Amino acid sequence: MTRPADAQHGVLVLSCEDAPGIVHAVSGLLVDEQCTIVESHQFDSLTSGMFFMRVEFAHVDGAPLDLPALREALQPIAERYQMEWRLDDASRKQRVIIMVSQYAHALNDLLFRNSIGELNLDVVAIVSNHPTLKGIADFYEIPFRHIPVTRETKPEAEAELLEMVRSEGVELVILARYMQILSDTLCRELNGQAINIHHSILPSFKGARPYHQAHARGVKFIGATAHYVTADLDEGPIIEQEMLRVNHSLSPDQLASRGREAEIRALARAVRWHTENRIIIRGNRTVVFE
Repeated sequence: MTRPADAQHGVLVLSCEDAPGIVHAVSGLLVDEQCTIVESHQFDSLTSGMFFMRVEFAHVDGAPLDLPALREALQPIAERYQMEWRLDDASRKQRVIIMVSQYAHALNDLLFRNSIGELNLDVVAIVSNHPTLKGIADFYEIPFRHIPVTRETKPEAEAELLEMVRSEGVELVILARYMQILSDTLCRELNGQAINIHHSILPSFKGARPYHQAHARGVKFIGATAHYVTADLDEGPIIEQEMLRVNHSLSPDQLASRGREAEIRALARAVRWHTENRIIIRGNRTVVFE
């Protein structure tokens, strides 16, 4: 029997201390449940002694998967190997909030990619500390929430955001050039559930007009880093980086334009990998099964 091309896929992601028999146990369970493996990646870290695995699978005849039953069947194996694991429908859209300030490039790129099916997001809202980009939200028919932020109102603004995350069942917050520093408390609340993008010339050129600073120093590479948000500013686990070679002929504005290209590429890949369950966070590092 040929499995239909549109059959439901499940995805299992796990990590644990390396031990004999993990792959055999997982694949054996899938065989017992009449499933076939569609895609499989694994990594045995010789430095940490940890084992990481991502398996995408489908029912052999294309029938819908009983994910609750699979989770129950997997539980004894997970306990035996003391796994951290998650099992999900590979096609399920994750509910996300995109946060922006006044730069439109990252927001517009994500929404366009999502509109043509390159990303699989359920964007429940766009949140901004400025009203500037409401037109983009209106174009894509996505709710826009303007939450102004000042030093005095920051706790209330973050409480409003967190209430939205909880009430809407948001699974990922994307900081698409949101030019506000999140508090330590909010970073802890969103641990592993918030992705930021910044220019990779950090930490050399912090503060205002970084590309003008880079131009003055004659840099030869610019780029961007997508990472998970932590209380340590721009120090969270790195997901993806994009680098571009530049030279003396480029003006500061041209450097910034090249930088925007790097930002949208790195952020889009990071968001796609996260929502496709291709990332495992281990301490301050990530394992990414591209």
